[in-house]
Amino acid sequence: MPRPLHLSAALDSPGHVDAAHFTALARLAERAALDFVTLDDSYAPEPRRLDALATFARLAPVTRGLGLVPTVTTTHTEPFHTSIAVNTLDWVSEGRAGWLVGVSDTEAEARAFGRKDAAPADELWAEAADAAEVATRLWDSWEDDAEIRDTATGRFVDRAKLHHIDFRGPRFSVRGPSITPRPPQGRPVIAVTVTAADLAPDAGPGGRARVATAARYADVVLLDAPDRATRLTAATALRLRGGEALRILARIPAALPDDTAAAALLTEVTEGGGGVDGFHLVPAEPARDLAALAEHVVPALRERGLFRARYTGRTLREHLGLARPASRYALAATIAAPVPTPVPVPADGLAAGLAATAEVTR
Repeated sequence: MPRPLHLSAALDSPGHVDAAHFTALARLAERAALDFVTLDDSYAPEPRRLDALATFARLAPVTRGLGLVPTVTTTHTEPFHTSIAVNTLDWVSEGRAGWLVGVSDTEAEARAFGRKDAAPADELWAEAADAAEVATRLWDSWEDDAEIRDTATGRFVDRAKLHHIDFRGPRFSVRGPSITPRPPQGRPVIAVTVTAADLAPDAGPGGRARVATAARYADVVLLDAPDRATRLTAATALRLRGGEALRILARIPAALPDDTAAAALLTEVTEGGGGVDGFHLVPAEPARDLAALAEHVVPALRERGLFRARYTGRTLREHLGLARPASRYALAATIAAPVPTPVPVPADGLAAGLAATAEVTR
């Protein structure tokens, strides 16, 4: 049975710093029932931009089904803070948050922070992998039922269900636990952008490190490939590395100034292929292009039975068909729990057996 088609879009709008602009874009994307939207971010001074995660926190209460996946760089940020920020977005959006992992590789960004020099891409992506490991451990560090809110005893949490993560790496160490309860999704969706060149046999160290990070931690890969044949080869390699649960969306331009362009995009999406689960659309003029998407392209896909008419789930994981992961620490505690010793039923009857059981468990 074929997988359902997944569609997402970038809201990148360099130079825009008004909330009304992004609210309008999000509502267009939600009208089309897109799985999620992304927003690029950078510490470079130009062009001027808003913080992506804070912008999406502003959009959370004015949307109801749309997934919100901001770019958050791992290079000049603390992984503990990143984990809490993405977790908070998941709470305020009621389970619709994701994290597009980014790195900062320019001298200008390094100078802006003044903490460390710019580093090679392979080192940056190795650091990003460590940050993703810390984030997922921190999201798991509260078991789902850790909050007890017992007013009679004044206990807010069951401390036995909060766990130190004890991460030690070459770049940072984090003990945990988190200061924020486990996210509604268990773990917000992690996305990584990968290019076909990163998967080529002659890929450089940076590309290989990016692919390694995606294969281990990503739920979604946004794949850049120049043509369908290259896309198929790259997607197949990703699937072998990341597993069948990995959702691969091809990044494609979506400039829709007229009906002809909309028809061309419809053909591209309808024909599918290339081993991907859907498409991440990159508008040229977001307001114009998202309107055309919602008014022309998506209705045509619905007429063909290729795309949903409305959201059928509440969380981003549900949109993507991804299971909610259990906390690794809760699973470990379950595995480590002692198995009760079975009590044999005496030959003289059930009543004696029950009495023996009570004596053992008292």
